[in-house]
Amino acid sequence: MTVLETGQQAAAEAMADHLAADLTVPPQSDHGDDYSPGSPRWRDQSLSKGAAGVSVLHGLRARHGLADDKPVRAWLARATRGDLTAGPGAGLWFGAPALAFALQVAAPGSYPGATGRLDDAVTQLVRTRLDAAHARIDAAQRPSLYEFDLTRGLVGLGAHLLNRDPSGDAVRQVLDYLVRLTEPVEAADEAGVEAPGWWTSDSSARDRNPAFTAGEANFGMAHGCSGLLAILALAMRKEVIVDGQAAALDRICRWLEDWRQESSTGPWWPERIRLPELLVGQPHRDGPLRPSWCYGTPGLARAQQLAALALGDAVRQQAAEDALARCLADPVQLARISDPALCHGWAGLLMTAWHAAADAATPDIAARLPQLLDTLLTHARNVPPGALPGLIEGSAGVALTLHTVATGTHGGWPACLLLG
Repeated sequence: MTVLETGQQAAAEAMADHLAADLTVPPQSDHGDDYSPGSPRWRDQSLSKGAAGVSVLHGLRARHGLADDKPVRAWLARATRGDLTAGPGAGLWFGAPALAFALQVAAPGSYPGATGRLDDAVTQLVRTRLDAAHARIDAAQRPSLYEFDLTRGLVGLGAHLLNRDPSGDAVRQVLDYLVRLTEPVEAADEAGVEAPGWWTSDSSARDRNPAFTAGEANFGMAHGCSGLLAILALAMRKEVIVDGQAAALDRICRWLEDWRQESSTGPWWPERIRLPELLVGQPHRDGPLRPSWCYGTPGLARAQQLAALALGDAVRQQAAEDALARCLADPVQLARISDPALCHGWAGLLMTAWHAAADAATPDIAARLPQLLDTLLTHARNVPPGALPGLIEGSAGVALTLHTVATGTHGGWPACLLLG
């Protein structure tokens, strides 16, 4: 898929070079004993905000001959200067699994001893999480958001396993659990009212809004059912299939179709719903919010496109691609994006569209890529020195997005976003 002009590709690579140069050497920081979120020691192990994520950028650039391996070694050393976390807070975006993913993408085969130890830690973590999840389902309790989400839960761990060892037993065990998670349950405090199996008991919005006391259903890629849909679809496209997987895909697709909202500028979905909205079958919002990868129409549409491709469903594929193309053509929605990063910003929008365009049946999405790239370049020029360095929320992700579209290759890193 080549839709970018030579000049655009050159501008993208030049900006990637510039941003990467600002991240060549890890900044000085006080290591200390503080493991609180945001501390230097916490960020070391963060794929999202810290050193683990930056190592992915430099590793892939080195693999393409654009730099030597000194920066990747420096950032990997920073990421591993403390004991790696493999406990309750660990997941694809933080701790031992984040380092395992970073090594797999940035320096495959270069650190066999460390890779083996990380593989063992991830395998044990997956076993522990699966045992707890199945026990929770057996007890008819509702899940924590972080039991299954991409950032810390089994969707994220499964994404790493699918990238690392797609033929292994562990990834199939994760898929078995995810299939089970899609089975409906009784809604909180409402006997006889059916809710999806991912209806959570610990709503992230509860502290801000008492209306979420009875839980929520999250729709997003990072924390919700679109992440479930994407990993089940990606696995099926790699012919990693367990019993009930196709039915689970269909179940989530039907949920998203039921909650699809129509507007003059195209379809949209709520970010999350609470119990009163479930009971009336209608979200409280009357229009879309920010068109981000994590919660907006782009991520949800890509997940549905992946499911349609996995199931061979041309009608659903057309609907998903139409939703994304119309979102990308709506200046009102696009104006809500204010930063360049992957999670909430222009890099995430461009990367989502880039992957979707490669699979699309029509050129409508690809036709929007040049404009998206120009906009990201404009925002990238304003990234201040010393900005957050990580992959998902920082300048490393912006640089890696630009590198990817300039070279036409991705080296596997978008697996951490469930894009491909």
